[in-house]
Amino acid sequence: MRRLPPALAALLLVLLTACSTVPTGSAPVQITEAPARPAGPVGIEPVEPPADATPEEVVRSFVVAAASTVAQHPVAREHLASEAAGTWSDEAGITLIGPDYATVTTDTGTVLVTGDLVGSVDTRGVFTGSAGEAFTHEFVLTEVDGEWRITNPPDGLLMLVPDFERLYDARAAYFVDPTRQRVVPDPRYLLIGEAQPTTLVQRLLEGPSPALAAGVLNPLDGITLTRAVTVSGSRATVDLAGLGDRGGADLAELCAQLVWSLDQVDDVSSVEIRANGEPLSAAGVPTVQRTDDWAGFAPDSVPADADGHYLDAGRLMTVDGQPAPGPAGEGVYGLTSAAVSADPRTSALTSMVGTTVTGATTTLLAGLYGGELAPILGSGRLSVPTVAATRSEFWVVRDESTVVRVPASGSPQPVNAPTLTGQGRATALQLSPDGVRAAVVVARGEEEVLLVGTVVRAGEGPVALRDLREVAPALTSVVDVAWPTAGSLMVLAGDAEERVAPYVVGVDGWGLTDVTTSGLPSPPTAVAAAPSQLPLVSADSTVWQLSGGTWVTLIRGQQPLPGTEPFFPV
Repeated sequence: MRRLPPALAALLLVLLTACSTVPTGSAPVQITEAPARPAGPVGIEPVEPPADATPEEVVRSFVVAAASTVAQHPVAREHLASEAAGTWSDEAGITLIGPDYATVTTDTGTVLVTGDLVGSVDTRGVFTGSAGEAFTHEFVLTEVDGEWRITNPPDGLLMLVPDFERLYDARAAYFVDPTRQRVVPDPRYLLIGEAQPTTLVQRLLEGPSPALAAGVLNPLDGITLTRAVTVSGSRATVDLAGLGDRGGADLAELCAQLVWSLDQVDDVSSVEIRANGEPLSAAGVPTVQRTDDWAGFAPDSVPADADGHYLDAGRLMTVDGQPAPGPAGEGVYGLTSAAVSADPRTSALTSMVGTTVTGATTTLLAGLYGGELAPILGSGRLSVPTVAATRSEFWVVRDESTVVRVPASGSPQPVNAPTLTGQGRATALQLSPDGVRAAVVVARGEEEVLLVGTVVRAGEGPVALRDLREVAPALTSVVDVAWPTAGSLMVLAGDAEERVAPYVVGVDGWGLTDVTTSGLPSPPTAVAAAPSQLPLVSADSTVWQLSGGTWVTLIRGQQPLPGTEPFFPV
C-alpha cells in the first residue's frame, strides 16, 4: 500500500473519492543511532538465491532481497561474493527504481540493469526525487562454488518502489518557523516496526534536512535521548538529557515538536516527556501532553473567517457570491488578482493587495481589507500575489525574474533568490501557510516545471529564497500551484494528452496523485487551496469547489458563478 506523507494523506481523506494513484535508570547516555530495524521480520521476507540461477536471475533476486526488515540484510548478502558481502553496507541509503526495470547480459558477461530512477532516500530518511534520470548499474559476477555471485553491488539498498511503499512510513519531523508560531513539517521515511518512535525522535535531535535547515529553528538542538522511546497503550514516553534550565518559550516549542511528531505514529495520541528519568515539571507544561495542548503550534491552522474569494469583472467577491466590503468589492480598481491577510489572533481579515492592469503596466495596490487601496509597485508584469499566515507581508514576482516582498507597513523590498537565476521565467509563486517555503512555477522553453525553495531570514536583514529544487518532474506543463497543507501542494498541470488537470503531491515530490476533473465544464486555469478548506478552481471563467468527489458550484443547486483567480485569505 502506498504510504503517503502525513500531510498529503490527511488531504486525501478529503479528496480520496475523487482520486486515483498515478510514491534504563543509569546515567544519561546519548543514543547516537536509533535502532534502524525491528528485531524480527515484518511482512514478506525475501528468500536466498535459487540454486543454479543464471547471472540475470541472481541480480533480480538481489534486488528483491533489498525488501527485508532484518538487520544487515543477510539474504541480500548471500547473493554477493565473500569479499563484497563483507564490505557492502545496507545502511548507506536507498536508491529507488521503478518496478519495470530491465536486466541484460552483455558481451563481457556482466549484467546491465536499467530502469527509471525515481529518487533516493538518505540515511536520515530524506527523499530526493530524480528529475527524469535513468538508473544504470553494470553488475559483475563471479562463480563461487559453482554459483554466480555479485562482486560489485551498488552502495546502499537498490529497492523497487512498491517494496519501499510496503515497508516504509512517511512521517513528518516537525521543526519551528522563525516567528515561533507553527511547527513546520520535514518529511522523513521510516521503516515500519517498534523502533519507529525512537527513530523519529532521533531524526528531530539530528536536525532538519539540508534544504530546510536555514529556514527553521530546532529547539531540540543539543538535547540527547537517554533510552529508546517506549509506547504503552496510546502513550509514548520520551526520556531526554541536556534540557538544563530551558523553560518558557523554548520548552513549549520543543514539547510541541515532540508531541506533533509522535502523534503521527500508529496508536500514539499522548506523549510523556521526562528529563533524566523524571517527569518533566514546568509551568504550563502538562505531564502527559497531546496536540490539543499545543494547538497554537498547529502546522495547518486556518483563520476562522478565511472564506474563499475570487474576482468577477474586476470585483473582489466571496464564495457566497457576494461582493467583498469596500471599493475592491465595488470594482473600483478593476482587480486582476488579489491576496488577503488575516490576524492570527482574531482571524479578522486585515490587509490586502491586488493587481490591476492599464495598458502595458501592471500595478500592485495595497491597503486595508474593506478600505481604500493605493499603488505601491508598478511593472510590466506582476504575478498573482501571495501571503503567509505567519507574517503580514505579500510577495510577487516582477517581470518573471525578480521576487519582491511588500511588508504591510513598509515599502517593497527585493528577495535574494540566487538559485532562481538561470532556472527560467518565474510565472507563479505561492508561499506555504507557515511562510517557510515557496512554490514557484518556472517556464523553461517548452516546459513549465514546479520548484520548491526555502525562505531564509537573517533577523531584520535581507530575506532570501534558497535551495530551489524541482519536485514532481513528471509534470512538465504546470499552470498553477497552491498549498492545501504545509506539507503538500495542489498543482494544475497538463496530462499526457496536454489537458490541464489537478494533482496533489508531497512537498518533497513524493506521492504524486491525480485529482478528478468530474463536474468541471472545461480544464481548470487557476487553483486555490488552504488547510481544512474545499479546494477551488476557475474553469470556463466560472468558479468551482471540490466536494464529495466531484467539482460543484459554489452555491448548491444554482448556476455556476462567474469568476477567476480564486484564493483563500491566510
